[in-house]
Amino acid sequence: MKTLRKALARMYGREEGMTGLETAIILIAFVTVAAVFGYAVLSAGIFSADKAKGTVYQGMEEAKSSMEVKGNLIAVGAAGAVGSVEFVVANAIGEYPIDLTPQGDANNVTVISYWDENQHVAELAGWNVTQLAGADADNLLEIGEQFLVTVDLSALVTPLGVNSVFTVELKPPHGATIVINRRTPAEIDPIMDLK
Repeated sequence: MKTLRKALARMYGREEGMTGLETAIILIAFVTVAAVFGYAVLSAGIFSADKAKGTVYQGMEEAKSSMEVKGNLIAVGAAGAVGSVEFVVANAIGEYPIDLTPQGDANNVTVISYWDENQHVAELAGWNVTQLAGADADNLLEIGEQFLVTVDLSALVTPLGVNSVFTVELKPPHGATIVINRRTPAEIDPIMDLK
């Protein structure tokens, strides 16, 4: 019997292995690391989705307050040069009104710029709006309303003459900017339709 014990002790005495407690600790460590990594990945994804959602909402806000030009640009000639241009604007989508209070008023927030090959005027002083049929008395361009915008070009340093390319840019306080590029005809008439 002693011999059997000695043989068994020799045979099983050198075995090394992990206990159940050691295995459980390693398993818990793997699960914890995987959970932290998974949380980090999910947080990054949620953060990215939230940023994308904010960008989409901001774009929708801009689109809701955009204007569009209705019809053609009319140029009024005076003394061999273009004295003013006129165009009709409407609220494109219509959720938010657009403030078109004319230049010179303390409440003005809309800017009209002008440039051609000879000059650039960042903020024209001479422009006004006329509410057309169906518009109320305020200067807010609302859904269903149309305003006639008249831009005075008579004060330009270099008068706008024949065969000249020019740009008028209407920048409301929010929403998209309207850019109108046109070329004057070969002869200045009292009224010109610049399509």
